Amino acid sequence: MSKIVIALGGNALQSKNSKPTSEGQLEVVRHTCGRLAEISAQGYEMSIVHGNGPQVGRILLAFEAAKDVTPVMPFDVCGAMSQGYIGYHIQQALKYALSVRNKHCPVVTVATQIVVDKDDKAFENPTKPIGPFYTEAEAKKLIQEKGYVMKEDAGRGWRRVVASPAPRKIMEIDAIKNLWKSTIVVSCGGGGIPVVENPDGTLEGVAAVIDKDFAAELLAEQVDADIMMILTEVEKVAVNWGRPDQRNLNNMSLKEAARYVEEGQFAPGSMLPKVEACMKFVRQNPQKKAIITSLDKALEALEGKTGTVITFA
Repeated sequence: MSKIVIALGGNALQSKNSKPTSEGQLEVVRHTCGRLAEISAQGYEMSIVHGNGPQVGRILLAFEAAKDVTPVMPFDVCGAMSQGYIGYHIQQALKYALSVRNKHCPVVTVATQIVVDKDDKAFENPTKPIGPFYTEAEAKKLIQEKGYVMKEDAGRGWRRVVASPAPRKIMEIDAIKNLWKSTIVVSCGGGGIPVVENPDGTLEGVAAVIDKDFAAELLAEQVDADIMMILTEVEKVAVNWGRPDQRNLNNMSLKEAARYVEEGQFAPGSMLPKVEACMKFVRQNPQKKAIITSLDKALEALEGKTGTVITFA
């Protein structure tokens, strides 16, 4: 029975046509979980990782709007909040989707802390925008009063930016492994809650965003998954994207993927981290494979009918 770690893209939680409300998200998640239940019903053992970009942004925005009546929570706490409510929606929807397929399996969410290196070079140059837009005057005030790093964002205003360090260790990995055989675990939500380890062994949350695809890769390594699957908006990875000579890829070896990355074929912040996470997985696990495809084609991709498969050779 194959073990698979599935990383859900933003479109699996919220569509362009749905309202940015709890009800709107739940409607999309129900569709997503129908697809996930199909995979589980075929006998795959799986774990789920999800993003949280829009959700954590709205949590931050709500706190900023209400700052005169309730304290603003730090970013790591907002990330934990997003893990909780997104996980709740997935638990509810996936449990039902499994039951109608006559599969009765527990689904749980683990609030997941991921250790990052406090000396990671990403902290020297924060680039990940989070939260609302501000005027230049408001941004300068936040820099002075709270020490935030603020950057102008494409003429739309100023936003707070945080680092995106590499994940080093999943603190709850033993719990995830213990639950694996009997339970579908939702973990590493939003890339995980970023924490650093202090010399005395305590953990301390930091303002950062871990890329959820790299968090999924680390999880796939540590649970010894056979397949790492990243579900996104497109059925296949393409080179020469958006050009007349666009070419969709059925397969990529590690060598081919590295060449395409060198050529700049994949957009940073979009397809690039997905491909790089898949490359890391197969580099560490040469006998295994990674797949990038769309949510609605996930089962077909596992059957070898579509998607882009990344292998060592």
